[in-house]
Amino acid sequence: MVKDVDEATFKQEVIERSHEVPVVVDFWAEWCGPCRTLGPAIEQAVTGRDGKVELAKVDVDANQQLAAAFRVQGIPAVKAFRDGEIVDEFTGALPPDQIEAFLDRIVPSAEEEAAQAAIEAGDKQALQAAVATDPSNAKATAALARLLLADEETAAAEELTEPLTATDFIVAGLNARARLAAGENPPTEAFKAWDSGDHEFAFDLLQKEVELAASDPDRRDLLRRLMVGYFTELGPTSELAASHRRRLSTLLS
Repeated sequence: MVKDVDEATFKQEVIERSHEVPVVVDFWAEWCGPCRTLGPAIEQAVTGRDGKVELAKVDVDANQQLAAAFRVQGIPAVKAFRDGEIVDEFTGALPPDQIEAFLDRIVPSAEEEAAQAAIEAGDKQALQAAVATDPSNAKATAALARLLLADEETAAAEELTEPLTATDFIVAGLNARARLAAGENPPTEAFKAWDSGDHEFAFDLLQKEVELAASDPDRRDLLRRLMVGYFTELGPTSELAASHRRRLSTLLS
């Protein structure tokens, strides 16, 4: 639960790992007095969370590029990552009660843990309960929407995803897919290709659909939203997504 991380391991141990469990990063240095105060306190607090959060320690003297990349201007600097993004942070040595409050904000609640379990199990009923408990849970909403679309419940999928289309690209893409599936000439082959894991073929088919929809701005926008959702699913490091994002941008310009 506590590990030393450097520039070579940061992506795997922090960014990628934070998609599975929250990771707190402590930027510190040996010469820093407050760091020696905070370090043991935050290690103890993380250890007491029984694996629900992990701590990565980064020596800023040995990893200056990392410190610069995350704009560390004073130490100790603590940044919490979830799903590859910074969700909370503080600078300086905090007392134990404030460290615990910080961890409370980033460790998943019982409801979030139940939702994650439902996502992993693909349990439709449990996902419906999770979304009813927390309608803002984009991951649970997306997982339920996929199940609804697989069962051809397009109207239900569209209604479910509509409230989050302005705040989550993946959910917005699923909403666009539901609307395309319910309309005329749905890009069924592209849907099948994507669902089977042939993402490159799916993108090629969708790019062609965008070309054919030059005179139909509403359909073009739905196709764009669908593809942006797929790009987001593949993640920022996907060369395939980057290539097709550029191709789509050229088509729409």
